[in-house]
Amino acid sequence: MDEVLIPIFVVSILFLGLPWLIFHYVTKWKQSGTITGEDEKLLDELHYVARQLEERLITVERIIAADNPDFRPLRPERDEEFDLSRRN
Repeated sequence: MDEVLIPIFVVSILFLGLPWLIFHYVTKWKQSGTITGEDEKLLDELHYVARQLEERLITVERIIAADNPDFRPLRPERDEEFDLSRRN
């Protein structure tokens, strides 16, 4: 009886269980590659907060530049002047 059950068990695991497991995780991986509505909303909110902080930084730099003529901001005035090689 064991001589019959063991090969059936091994063959069913190899040809049914293993492909099912692989396809299951492949589909889970493909589904997780998309962004959810909640993630998109969070990204929009973070982008909005980043823009507000950037505007505040520009305002602070203008105030400091008005008080101190030798002040030179570390960031460029326009995005085109920004050098990505300076990033750490």
